[in-house]
Formats: sequence, structure tokens, C-alpha cells
Amino acid sequence: MNNLAELLQQWSHEPERVLYRQYSDEQWRDYDVATLLVLVARWQAGYKAAGLVAGDRVALCMKNGVQWVIADLAAHCSGLVVVPLYVDDNADNISWCLQDSGARLLVADHLRFLPSLQKTLGNLPQIVLVRGASTAPAMHVDHWLPMRADALSIIQQPAESLATIVYTSGTTGRSKGVMLSHRNILGNIAGIVDACIVYGEDRLLSVLPMSHMFERTAGYYLALNAGATVIYCRGINELAQDLAEQQPTVVMAVPRLFQRIMTRIDERLARAPIKRWMFYQAAQAGWRRFAKQQRFYDPLILHSFYPKISRTLRERLGGKLRAAIIGGAALDQRVAEVLIGLGVTMLQGYGLTETSPVISVNRFESNVPSSVGPPMVDVEIKLSDSSELMVRGSLVMQGYWQNPAATQVIIDSEGWLNTGDIVEIKDERIYICGRSKNILVLSNGEKIAPEDIEKALLQDALFEQVMVIGEGRPYLALVTVSKEKDEQLLLRHANQLIRHLPRYARIRRVIVSQEPWTAENDLLTPTLKIKRDAVQAVYERQIEAIYSSI
Repeated sequence: MNNLAELLQQWSHEPERVLYRQYSDEQWRDYDVATLLVLVARWQAGYKAAGLVAGDRVALCMKNGVQWVIADLAAHCSGLVVVPLYVDDNADNISWCLQDSGARLLVADHLRFLPSLQKTLGNLPQIVLVRGASTAPAMHVDHWLPMRADALSIIQQPAESLATIVYTSGTTGRSKGVMLSHRNILGNIAGIVDACIVYGEDRLLSVLPMSHMFERTAGYYLALNAGATVIYCRGINELAQDLAEQQPTVVMAVPRLFQRIMTRIDERLARAPIKRWMFYQAAQAGWRRFAKQQRFYDPLILHSFYPKISRTLRERLGGKLRAAIIGGAALDQRVAEVLIGLGVTMLQGYGLTETSPVISVNRFESNVPSSVGPPMVDVEIKLSDSSELMVRGSLVMQGYWQNPAATQVIIDSEGWLNTGDIVEIKDERIYICGRSKNILVLSNGEKIAPEDIEKALLQDALFEQVMVIGEGRPYLALVTVSKEKDEQLLLRHANQLIRHLPRYARIRRVIVSQEPWTAENDLLTPTLKIKRDAVQAVYERQIEAIYSSI
């Protein structure tokens, strides 16, 4: 294959195969191959009528759904370059991405960011609105799309042709556009196929935004390659109901999704101490069996109340879940131990937008949850002199859009991409130790990876969101979102949770807030990563106050 659109075309001989399921008009609706081929052809004709030619950029700013898939595949058929945008991103960043990419057409769910676009952009792109009523200057998709179109045709182009420009989350500074070719993504799919993650009989529940490269490659293109059915979750509030009703076999998710599940379990069990004891005894016994470290009394637990507890949990997840594939951030060890211990298969992987994105993943037959697994087939890895992971292979991006200087910083002359992650490689597995650019250096010279502390603190539901600070300071402090207002109580809990870390890693002060950090208030990226500089700026006065009181 040379074009991502061929992933759909390959199923033309099975017109009745259902590839997508989506909730609309108060019911679930299936989309088969025959329907999709017609719809993609209409969108292709729409792009042509709009005057777009191969190489032009088309921005997609929509919620997950079949419309996203159709617009994307039609663009690839025509040799257009897709620029995915997060529907809940702030208007300023959306304006920046449109301006930087030079997108000629924007397909959007809504126009809440239109005032910002009109202020920032000299010439607005054509705008197609897929939800709600038509609003000038946008044209509604029903009026924009031609009623009929010729059969779908795929432009002939090299596999190295640019397929998409994906803007990084931008935890600091302006987002950079990652250029990925058809070859980059198709090669990454081939590597995941080799790991036997998804089969044609699978039902995938789509939860992560499709602008996230993990969801796009693994939850969309990989599923389409296999001929699996993708079910679009209605929203985070309906997740539990969608799991129960749709009974997915595979879920691609970030760890935060399962941390939320664990928090709710903790909250429910807090009111029932006996059930809580039984639940965690069962989970621990199951984990020890998984880790082959079984204790003499574990068989009694595993043959008494374990089966009912395990079955109840798995039924809440739909009862058919074959695997949860985790990426985007580090999987908390406690979450892994509880859920895996109770029979939920969780495979942690690792990657970057710049690597299309999957670099490594654990396998069903060889799962070590504390690692992110061995590298994918045909992916070369090595360590830099600073123990940063270096990656080379067909998955590595072409570079940053219109930013050769930034590209040269991350990719050397031999094609090795520096991930910026400090890792250990043991038994051909990758273990993430921290992020080099996030290392805190205290004024006494001690170095601490804040992720180690933050991961430990998030094991306790008392801490909803956390960020460790202390760069150039005499000690570490914590900024946290919590319902608890007592700083001393939070301090005691925090240091109890990190008692296994060196003494210089102790927390000395806590700044607490009841207002959550979200993408809407610009303190999280659309992929739910903390914008450290932004959080630091918001609490700057409190931070200076605690350090000046020494």
C-alpha cells in the first residue's frame, strides 16, 4: 500500500462488512463498507469542487465519529494533507495551527473559535460545518457536499508523500507540526499487526480523540486494516453505559481513564470496609498469581471470593474485554496490579507523535506492566550518552513543518530521533525512568524526576491532580488539586506515599486548589498532559510566598 485510503478500498469485496457504529437520532447506527465507499466518494468530489489539489492542507476539528473518518479518507484519496485539531482546544492554538499549516479548508463541529480566527488570520479558510445550523461564513456540510459523485478513486503518489501534519500538544511554547507520511503510518501499522493486538472479529470502543495520534493509528487505521468494528463512545459520562451495552473487546486508552475507574472503586468501597478488604485481597492474590509470586494462602482466596469479584469488575467493563491497550503516559503500578490482578488484560505501550506513534508495546504472551514492552518489529533503539532513548526506522517523522532548526535538534544526521525520555533497556524491554527536560535540579545539586513522585501521589484519591516543583529551590513543593484543604494533612499523606524515595525527594510545602486543571482553562494539553509552565504561572504568587518564607 502507498496510501492510507487503500485501507478502506481493500474491503470493497466485502460490502456488508460493518466497520463503524455510532449513536445518532437516539439509536446506534452501523456503517458498512458499501455505505462508506459512497460517502467517501462524495467528500472527495466536495474537495475537488472546492478547488483543492494534491498537497493542500485540510483541517479537521470534529468530535470522534464516522464523519471524521470519511473526511480523512477522502482527503487521502485526493492527495490532500490532513491537519487534525482538538475540538476542545483553545481558540488561540487553533488559530495558530491553521495559520502555520496554511490550511485551505476547515471542517468543524462548531465555530466558537471564529472570532479568534477572524482576528488572527488575514484570510479565513473555507469552512464546512458538520453540526448545527449554517452560520456565515461557514457552509453546512449538507449544502456543501454534492448529492452524487463518481466512484471512489485514489490518486497515485509515492508512499513518502505527506499524509498529515499533527501539532504536538505544546506543554511549553508553540505547538510544532509533525509531518508524517503515508509510509510512516502504514509502517507503524505493520509493526502493530506483528504484535497481534487487533483482529477482524474485534470491537473497539473509541474513547480518545482522533486528533491524538495513538487513537488515530491504533484505534482507527489499525482497526480499518484488520476490518474490525469501531464503536464511537458517546462521551465520558456515558462511558460506563457504552461499555456495558456495546461490550467491546479492545479499548485504546490513556492511563487517566483507568485511574478514574480506580478512584470510583475506592470511593464506593470506602463505605464498606469488609467489601474493601475482600476486593483488595482478591486483587493482590490475582496479581501475585500473574507475577508468579503466589503465597501459601492465595489458593484459598482465588477459589472462594475471587471469582465473583473478578466477574463483577469485568462485567462492568462489558464482559467481553480482551485487552486494554494503554499509551500516552505512564501506567500507575497500583492501577495495573489491581486491574490485571482481577483479570483485566492491560498492555502498556509507548510512543511519540513524532514516531507515528508506537515505538514499543507489551505482548499478550509476555506482559511486564512495569515496562512499555520491547520495540516494534523493524524499530531500532539505542541509548544516548545521557541515557535518552534514541529511535530509528520507517516510523520516524519527516520533520517539523516549516521548522528545520527544531527538526535538526531532535533528529541527527544518521536518522536517529532523540525521544527526550530517560530509559533503561533490560532484556530487550524499555523501562521509562523520566523525561530529561522535566528533571528538577535543587539548589543543592540533587536531581529528581518529578514523574516518580507524581505517579506515587496519584495512587491516593486524596490527590486528584499533582505537579511537583523545586527547580533551583532548596526543597520540593507540591501544587495539587484536592477536596482536602488541610495542608499538613496533605503533606503527611504525600510523604507517606513517597517514603521509598530518597530523603531529598521529600515534599516540604503544599499549595492546594479546588479548581481542576483542564484543557478548557489551558492548564492541560488536549491529551491531558500538564502544562507545567502554565500551572506554575497560575500559582506563581503562592509559589514565591512559600519559598520566601524560609
